[in-house]
Amino acid sequence: MLLASPVIFFQLWRFIAPGLYQHEKKALLPFTLLSTLCFLGGALFGYLVVLPPAFRFLIGYGNEHLVAMPAVDEYFSLCIRLLIAFGAIFELPVLMVFLAKLGLVDAPFLRRNRKYAFLLSFVIAAILTPTPDVVNQILMAGPLVILYEVSILAVGLFGRRLAGTVSAE
Repeated sequence: MLLASPVIFFQLWRFIAPGLYQHEKKALLPFTLLSTLCFLGGALFGYLVVLPPAFRFLIGYGNEHLVAMPAVDEYFSLCIRLLIAFGAIFELPVLMVFLAKLGLVDAPFLRRNRKYAFLLSFVIAAILTPTPDVVNQILMAGPLVILYEVSILAVGLFGRRLAGTVSAE
């Protein structure tokens, strides 16, 4: 799925592009490229940083009388869930900038609601992590908190620029 995504996105773009105005195409292209890079970065983070401790946790149930022998489909299921979950949470800055361009959020709003976002980060991490251990939940909540802060900066930078261009039109 990950390897086929460029072809799928290209076909989707070829379907949508004829119905868009030129300025909409110019606005959508950076979002698409940045979104792809964020998703791949999140999947890579999940694979390199989170997957090893998650797998060690699952294997850790074994002892001298019980040998952990995970099936290949269970391993792939764990990998896919982690890669998709981390790819999705790394989309947070792109989503927030998109919402800011729509006028739904701004940087002061995000700063005011920071404490709720931090709480929600840990709730989301508890739901999305496939293992019940605290380490993997922190490995997901930590990037969510950092990405929320990056989102505040990105909304502050790109939201202001949009506000200036809208009032000029």
